[in-house]
Amino acid sequence: MKKPAYKWVALSVVTVGSLMVAIDSTIVILGLPNMLEDLHSNLVLMTWVITGYLLATTILMLTFGRMADMFGRVKMYNLGFIIFTIGSVLCGLAPNDIVLVAMRLLQGAGGAMLAANAMAIITEAFPAEQRGQAMGLNVITWGAGSVLGPVLGGFILAIASWRWIFLVNLPVGVLGTLAAYLLLHDIAPNPKGERFDLPGMLLFLVGIVCVLLGITQGISDGWLAPQILTLFAVGLVALAAFIFWEQRAAYPMLDLHLFSNRRYAFSVAAALLQSLAVFAVQFLIVFYLQGVRAYSPLTAAFLILPMPVVTAVLGPFSGRLADRVGGAIPATVGLLLQGGALVVLLTLTPTTPYWALAIALTLMGTGGGFFWPANTSTTMSAAPSNRLGVASATLNTLRNVGMIFSFAIALAVTAASMPPAVEAAVFLGTVGHLDPAISVAFTNGMQHAFLASALICILAIFCSIVRGRQVAKPAPEAPSLEKPVAEPSIAEAHAAGD
Repeated sequence: MKKPAYKWVALSVVTVGSLMVAIDSTIVILGLPNMLEDLHSNLVLMTWVITGYLLATTILMLTFGRMADMFGRVKMYNLGFIIFTIGSVLCGLAPNDIVLVAMRLLQGAGGAMLAANAMAIITEAFPAEQRGQAMGLNVITWGAGSVLGPVLGGFILAIASWRWIFLVNLPVGVLGTLAAYLLLHDIAPNPKGERFDLPGMLLFLVGIVCVLLGITQGISDGWLAPQILTLFAVGLVALAAFIFWEQRAAYPMLDLHLFSNRRYAFSVAAALLQSLAVFAVQFLIVFYLQGVRAYSPLTAAFLILPMPVVTAVLGPFSGRLADRVGGAIPATVGLLLQGGALVVLLTLTPTTPYWALAIALTLMGTGGGFFWPANTSTTMSAAPSNRLGVASATLNTLRNVGMIFSFAIALAVTAASMPPAVEAAVFLGTVGHLDPAISVAFTNGMQHAFLASALICILAIFCSIVRGRQVAKPAPEAPSLEKPVAEPSIAEAHAAGD
């Protein structure tokens, strides 16, 4: 039997990691009320089960992407599988809420290693004319994870403890770790003689942590509270110092040459703005279904399935379309559809029939299916072959920043129309049914949040349009500070690897 081409082996292994992370990202939300009760915790601390994971992933992804370019993408990906699996098991065994949050941070570090290198491994393994198709197949995995997460979580919570939400990652993690170790290998050689940018890493960590803490804590403490203003000031100064340092560092963690490429720069901007506009939508809809319409968490999870199902089905089609016509057109169409979905969501009331919500969710899922494979393919194709790790990590980092800020903005806008106690209860899914007056207030606040998302989506559409048409060919390598060494191109490596 003919041995399968390495590109399909690499995609299969990366798919296992993507599926594990995708399921984990949705399955945990359903278990929060059970965790809170079992660990005798409080609402504020338990929110860090979600935000702590996102925070760790966000601040470490760029660091691990840079390290992957230096030491090898496959090594970092293998280590990510191991750390994510260990973190999952320790979360399931956590004796209290503090340990649970700490282990979620560890799990987030493993997730950062996986996410920072997944797209780079796919980009390196596939030729330019098949890259969109590969990204589309990978999107199926994320869509499947978004579908399986709530269903699997509801099933586990119905028959067992919330701890099994984390422990189910163990067999998948072991399988993925063995597959990655045995089957994956780096194609392009790593740059020689480069050093890690420790000052840049520290400035980036301080800047991102302070800004994200300011955003999340400002909702409860007040935007003008001294501690919040201090966090913003320290964070912005650190980020400004980070950019200043990166422009002068001999071996920068963030290669600013990447953003001199118009297509890469505007593709990353489109991804950031799309995440900022859309990520909180699913959360708001779940809270609407539980708090206003009085559905159970599992029923609410089933009702939002049109969005991830359509995304998963359309992902490969969009990827193949991007390979033929370039990524800008399908990505822009996807953003237009998601903008239309947000307009439909503006009409939601406490008595809106489900078919109207289903239309909005289908439009949102269709837009996501068109946008992500095409935009990711365009972004990675514009990156130099010797900077795929940091290019992938930069895209994922800014996407995660958009996700966290999306949640914070949506929460702040919606909360303006709700009493704080009801706001906290609804946003954690612990209120069964709101009384009519509060339901109207929440729905009105939610409409304002959708309006803000629609305006941000317009900015994403602008970035997608002005980046220009994609030409399906690898980008040249970024300039190196060392003496040039003859290295095979990605295309040459494919000839050898296929």
